Amino acid sequence: MNVRFNFVTNALIRDVTTLDSKQFHINVLGGKNVTFQNFKVVAPGNSVNTDGIHIGRSSDIKILNSNIQTGDDCISIGDGSTQITITKVTCGPGHGISIGSLGKYPNESPVRGVFVTGCTLKNTLNGVRIKTWPNSYSGTASDMHFEDITMENVGNPVLIDQKYCPWNACNLKVPSKVKLSNISFKKIHGTSSTPLAVNLVCSDGAPCNNVVIQDIDLKYSGSEGLIKSECKNVKPTVSGKQNPVPCLNTAT
Repeated sequence: MNVRFNFVTNALIRDVTTLDSKQFHINVLGGKNVTFQNFKVVAPGNSVNTDGIHIGRSSDIKILNSNIQTGDDCISIGDGSTQITITKVTCGPGHGISIGSLGKYPNESPVRGVFVTGCTLKNTLNGVRIKTWPNSYSGTASDMHFEDITMENVGNPVLIDQKYCPWNACNLKVPSKVKLSNISFKKIHGTSSTPLAVNLVCSDGAPCNNVVIQDIDLKYSGSEGLIKSECKNVKPTVSGKQNPVPCLNTAT
């Protein structure tokens, strides 16, 4: 990793660029009241496991007015993270802004209070997503809110993936035991590089609770069919403009 901030309290990191890290660019562990401002990450889109900023077991972390170009998650939020604010961040290339993956290890602490607002994602593999492992250990993640997000040619712009298994080495028949609740996706607009623009795949062992989808306006200009949404094991509350047509089914 380029830089580790371990157990740092009351810090401001600003006007810094991290370039071509061999793994995570920044790792924040056990931090309290740490702010990144006008922060920049630069790495090729094909660089493996080069998360821009990873946050774990930390509270009151802010990432403001920053630009992250990398080959993995622009920002990833691990277990035990609470009161995380991400505002006016431009992400891309990369894998998007992610909570998780969660549930891989025993005794993971809850994630609570994540607020992603006013961000722009460009040419990323995913947009805003929450990911947990199947056949996982128990855990919880709640109060996660994504609002006023611009998507530019983004794959999977709105994604909950409770069958996250990047190397196909998982037992997908055993559902995730990470309980997700109090989630909102509001004012998300722009273009999707895939026809499945809103995909909420919750666990059939612990269905998602209190999911809100409001004012979604996404367009797909590709040739793989019409833009669409899918839901599994969740009954979202839907309001405002909806493109694609909202998924209201709970099929598994």
